Amino acid sequence: MHEERTRPASPPAETPAGEERLTYTLNEAARRLGISRALAYEAANRGELPVFRIGRRLLVPRAALLRLLEDGPPGGRSA
Repeated sequence: MHEERTRPASPPAETPAGEERLTYTLNEAARRLGISRALAYEAANRGELPVFRIGRRLLVPRAALLRLLEDGPPGGRSA
């Protein structure tokens, strides 16, 4: 008989204590900004929210998100 080998489930990727991730998903960035997911996608499409794509995932660099919060959106408009 053929034995099936199963791998133990690997734990989710975690960052060391006190260390932030380098990128956030668009949904995570929206939550941190206090805006809706739809508004985050609109801002990304308009170039107001810096994103890059890896495969099908849109990621927001943590440094760019912090810079956005400190300096305001590109073009000088602020809320």
